[in-house]
Amino acid sequence: MVDYLLKILAWSEVWALLIPLIVLLFNRRQPTVLKPIIIYLWLAFILNLGIDIIVLINVYYQKFVMSNNFLYNMHSVVRFVCFGFYFMQLPQASFTNFKKVLAAVSITFIVINFSLFENFFNYNSFSGNLLATEAYILLVYCMLYYLAELKDDSKYLFASPDFWVVTGLSIYVVINFFVFLFYLPMIDVDEDLAVNIWNVHNIAFIIFCLFITKAFYGSHRYKYSV
Repeated sequence: MVDYLLKILAWSEVWALLIPLIVLLFNRRQPTVLKPIIIYLWLAFILNLGIDIIVLINVYYQKFVMSNNFLYNMHSVVRFVCFGFYFMQLPQASFTNFKKVLAAVSITFIVINFSLFENFFNYNSFSGNLLATEAYILLVYCMLYYLAELKDDSKYLFASPDFWVVTGLSIYVVINFFVFLFYLPMIDVDEDLAVNIWNVHNIAFIIFCLFITKAFYGSHRYKYSV
């Protein structure tokens, strides 16, 4: 049981989130545009801490006392809302209306999905549909960002914090779209393989947090006001 517990804690997303959060404590003056990202980091930290606490409770009692699946769903919604707002407030003239339409369609999907097809508080599993759709929509937002930057012919692309945030997010969603899509069906076929594949998600999340950390270290495009 101890080995199992240590393995879970070692892969916890809490450790990855601590990297940008600790850096943020020493670099508090951040561009206003990064405020949704900062909010996301703190909310994600709280949600993942809750996930780990529930795991610890279940391990302690050696039975499934509580479910943390709804926290995974909440993390997905929080990530989509924070990054969706982040993309819409970026100072880019291109694709503004399309971003708003995409956000509206996504919110409609979430409402319909959990009203008719899935239970947000499902005791047995998180929503693979939600996580996969979120990853796909965020990937579209990332592609729109790159297209807008190419169209605007930005001279400070690599010096701006949004480049590092969007690149880290792009890596995360590209890797995890298929993980989210096939993780639950894979559990029914081979649970050990599914667990190992979820470790791919954890590695991608660490990379994601490292890119956000890099964004906190420099900005030549925005005024510091957070």
